[in-house]
Amino acid sequence: MNDPLSINRRSFLDNSFAGLGGIAFASLMQKSMADEAPWPGVFDNALHFAPKAKRVIHLCMAGGPSQFESFDYKPELQKIHGQPFPESFTKGQQLAQLQGSKLIARGPSTKFAQYGQSGIYVSEIFPHMAKQIDHFAVINSMTTEQINHDPAHAFFNSGSIVKGRPSMGSWVLYGLGAETSNLPGYIVLMSVGGGAQPVSARQWSSGFLPGKFQGVQFQSNGAAVHYLGNPEGICQSTQRQVVDEVKRMNGLLAESRRDPEIAARISQYEMAFRMQSSVPGLTELGDEPKNVLDLYGITEPNKPGYARNCLLARRMVERGVRFVQLYHRAWDHHDNIEKSMPNAARETDQATAGLLLDLQQRGLLDETLIIWGGEFGRTPMGQGSGRDHHINAFTLLMAGGGIKGGVVHGKSDELGYGVAENKVSVHDIHATMLRLLGINDSAFTYKYQGLDFKLSGVEPARVLKEILA
Repeated sequence: MNDPLSINRRSFLDNSFAGLGGIAFASLMQKSMADEAPWPGVFDNALHFAPKAKRVIHLCMAGGPSQFESFDYKPELQKIHGQPFPESFTKGQQLAQLQGSKLIARGPSTKFAQYGQSGIYVSEIFPHMAKQIDHFAVINSMTTEQINHDPAHAFFNSGSIVKGRPSMGSWVLYGLGAETSNLPGYIVLMSVGGGAQPVSARQWSSGFLPGKFQGVQFQSNGAAVHYLGNPEGICQSTQRQVVDEVKRMNGLLAESRRDPEIAARISQYEMAFRMQSSVPGLTELGDEPKNVLDLYGITEPNKPGYARNCLLARRMVERGVRFVQLYHRAWDHHDNIEKSMPNAARETDQATAGLLLDLQQRGLLDETLIIWGGEFGRTPMGQGSGRDHHINAFTLLMAGGGIKGGVVHGKSDELGYGVAENKVSVHDIHATMLRLLGINDSAFTYKYQGLDFKLSGVEPARVLKEILA
């Protein structure tokens, strides 16, 4: 005869976990009701190192800007302009669309000069960034593993081309949490110029991390976030009741299922409700004085564009957003580079410099890491009137929190085809970024399908101590 007080092992586990789930959910509910309580990351109050930076702004020049018309001065390449490119550099090497073509050297189409106390060479088409060059560490020895746009973006963002891996913004948010509960901790902004390649939403995916760590794209036209406002006839108090009822129903589900995405869903409903009041105040630039708008080169505050996005990025980090990513889709210059490259520079140069100055004036630059660059660079050989994709050597800039400004790290060879000194990988950038945020990249892992994954890859990555302040 069965004892009514006895239970089998499966029932015990089911009931125990359901009870623990209920306790965890009650704790979550209590936390979510706290006024303006930011949600913590896994390293909350337990960082590996004293952080130099608290937040990141990634200025992604999508399409791959040419280093030869920006920050890597190559007079030797200019000398052989129009001549056959030496086969000794390219034999057995991977090229993109130029594979199998006759390779002709293409010298820089812009003039260079030295700027700042550091005397770093900068192209004439970046006059505003040139004035701020002593804030930047210029890395002229970047390499990557992917030669086409989408996988190269994926590799730079997630350290892998395998779909379903978390982006670096999601990793940072997972590790550090956010300093606000009224806005997403990771926000993506997009602007478009000439030479615009598409950018897929997987670039800011949270992958196998919980969904609340995913990047949220704010729109450039119309409402910043789709469907954020209440439907006609629905007031704020009614909407609050709806959110509370959905939360209650999700809570009942959480008691019977051990699914972390339920908690993420609850937090996202709360976030959306708070964003109804916080987002309009964030994206309306009417309170910005004219001198600030002029600093960024903004003549029409409501006109979409990179300059407006840079100012929004400053406003976001002021409000506690942990990771902001700005894509400017304008740099895929397979042809007409002599016109298109200056146009893209004109769209971004003043606003980038203005962002640095604005952050500095507000005491935010020392705690904000700025990363500027594309998914790869361009070839020292011509492709018609432009340049092809290039992964063997290109340029990336870093500034702000914990970065030693006014330095050039690494060196490409005399023709800019490969790295001559101090090769830097994408995973090295990830490791350096995490170190500046106080995290040891080798100890920052997430177990998924029985494996420990990390942003900086399987092989040990190198922190670029030479560019750290």
